[in-house]
Amino acid sequence: MGNVYVFDHPLIQHKLTFIRDKNTGTKEFRELVNEVAALMAYEITREMPLREVEIETPLMKAKCKVLAGKKLGIVPILRAGIGMVDGILKLIPAAKVGHIGLYRDPETLEPVHYYSKMPTDIGERELIVLDPMLATGGSASAAIQALKEMGAKNIKFMCIIAAPEGVGRLQKDHPDIDIYVAAVDEKLDEKSYIVPGLGDAGDRLFGTK
Repeated sequence: MGNVYVFDHPLIQHKLTFIRDKNTGTKEFRELVNEVAALMAYEITREMPLREVEIETPLMKAKCKVLAGKKLGIVPILRAGIGMVDGILKLIPAAKVGHIGLYRDPETLEPVHYYSKMPTDIGERELIVLDPMLATGGSASAAIQALKEMGAKNIKFMCIIAAPEGVGRLQKDHPDIDIYVAAVDEKLDEKSYIVPGLGDAGDRLFGTK
């Protein structure tokens, strides 16, 4: 069964306050989202395996550690997930980036998968799916299902703010997926916005309405 990890690190919580604040402008909002994504990635990668190599320092030969095991892939859900990519790439520049696009059908309200472009070795990578918000969970669940159908075997989901409804949907649809989040908020409102939330993450990242 996948687990839910809520990161209560003081730096994450401090930055999250300003992400929520309606007076935070687009430039600062974008920077803060990337900073929180980087801090969360630092925590998510804590268990990555290491192997020993021998190098030469300016003084002598030494045995040191480098990352081992599966390579990392990050998959933002378009469009808001893009806002979390650069923060992670600063920490792990060798990670490959895939993209997956979904929109909600206005009639059925179900997510429709319209675009995907993935690394060719998706089945050999540890994937982190990114979306700032986990509201109803429909888009996240559909994205993860699409990745599984493409051959992905090791997937984590990372968001900044989640609603209990979205967490429950993801746990029901994909019980094998671990969920990493900076905050689980109170609920969804009648328009399926997370409250207290932060508004529309895509609009605030890209300056649209």
